[in-house]
Amino acid sequence: MWGRMSGSWFQYVRGFVRVKLEKGDSERFLNEALKRKLELWSLSFDREGRLHFNVALPDYFRLRPLLRAVRARTRVGERHGLPFQMARFSRRKTFAAGFFGFIVALYILSTLVWHVDAEGTATITEDQILAAARAEGVYPFQWSFRLGETSELADRIAQRLPNASWVGIEKQGTKIGITVVESSRPEDSKLQGPRDLVAGVDAVVTKIIAENGRPKVKRNDRVRKGDVLISGIVGEAERTQAVVSKGEVRGLVWYEYKIESPLAKEIRAYTGEEITKKYWLIGNRALQVSGYNGPTFELSDSRSSFKKLKLGPWTLPIGSGIEKEREVVIQSENLSEEEAKNAGLAQARLELLAKCGEGAVIKAEKLLHEQTENGKVVINVLFEVEQSIALERPIVQYNVPQISDTQGE
Repeated sequence: MWGRMSGSWFQYVRGFVRVKLEKGDSERFLNEALKRKLELWSLSFDREGRLHFNVALPDYFRLRPLLRAVRARTRVGERHGLPFQMARFSRRKTFAAGFFGFIVALYILSTLVWHVDAEGTATITEDQILAAARAEGVYPFQWSFRLGETSELADRIAQRLPNASWVGIEKQGTKIGITVVESSRPEDSKLQGPRDLVAGVDAVVTKIIAENGRPKVKRNDRVRKGDVLISGIVGEAERTQAVVSKGEVRGLVWYEYKIESPLAKEIRAYTGEEITKKYWLIGNRALQVSGYNGPTFELSDSRSSFKKLKLGPWTLPIGSGIEKEREVVIQSENLSEEEAKNAGLAQARLELLAKCGEGAVIKAEKLLHEQTENGKVVINVLFEVEQSIALERPIVQYNVPQISDTQGE
C-alpha cells in the first residue's frame, strides 16, 4: 500500500523513517512489500535510479525478512516522530522533565472552563442567563468535572429563568455555550370594532365565503378597488347591527409587466489555481505556518477546516487547521433569445407571486409584445392571477348597535 499517507498526528505518534534501497531490484522489492501489506509512501527515485520511501516505524522492523527474500539492502536516512523525539528527550533529562511538565500543565488547563457564552432572547437578557449559570457553578476558571451532566445542569439553570421553556448547554473544549428558548405566551386578544371587507384591487370575484357579515357580491361579479365585498351592517330597520366582517374573498386580477432580460449573464468559475495555508491553533487564535509565498488572486473563494487535539474525552486548546483559497474568474455566458425570455419570465413570476401574497396562483399569461434591442430581450406580458382581494375597513359612520369581535361570536 503506497501513496501519500494521511493523518499527520497518527503518523507523528507512530514515528517513521526515510529509507533508501541501496541494493536490490526495486520492482521486486515493491511487489513483495505489497504482498506483505507494508505501508510505504512518498516513493521516489534519485538520479542513480535508487528507490527512496517512507515507512512507519513498526513496519520498518518487518522489512528484514523481506530484504533477505529479495536480496536487498537499505540505509536509513531521516528519522521523524514521537518515538525519536522521546529518545532525544531521554538524553536531555531536564528538557524532558520540562516537556512532561508542559503536557501536565496543558492537561490541567484543558480541564478548566475558559469562556462562557450565552445567547439571550427578547425578554431574557444575556446577563440574566450568565447570572443563573454562575449560581449553578458555571463561570470562567471553573473545573469542568465539577459541572456534572449537561442535561441536569440545563434543568437547574432553566428553573432559575421563569420565562425559559428550554435551556441547552454545549461543551466545546474549554468553552461552554448556553442557549435559551423562552416560553411562548398567547397574545392578548384585542377587541375589534365593526368593519367591512372591501376590495383591495380591481378584480373579478371567483370565490366568496362570508363567515360573519352580509355578502354584497357574488361569483363572477366585477369589483373595483374600495367596493364592499362583505358588509359589517346586518339586520333590517330597528334590528340593524354593526359587526366584525369575516370571510374569504378571492378574485382574478390582471398585471402587465415589462421585462428586460439580457442575452448574456455572468457566472463564477474556478481556474484550478489554489493556495493551501496551514495553521496551528492555540486557544482561539490561529497561527499561519505555511502558504505565505503563494500567488495573489484578484478574486477567490476560501474554505477552511480546523480541528482541536483531543486527549481522551477532553478537547485541548491546541490543534491544527487548513485553509484552501481557490482562484475565481467571472465568465460571460451567452444566452439564446428563448433562454433569455424564459429567464426573465421566471424572475417576473417569482416577484409577482411575492407581491400578491400567500395563496396567489398565476392562472394565465399572455405575451403582448416582444423585441430584441441593445443586447437584451424586451417583452410585455399580461399575467392573470387569482388571489385574496379582501381588505378590512372600519365602520365609523353608522349610528347602530355595535357588536365586537368577542361578543358577536
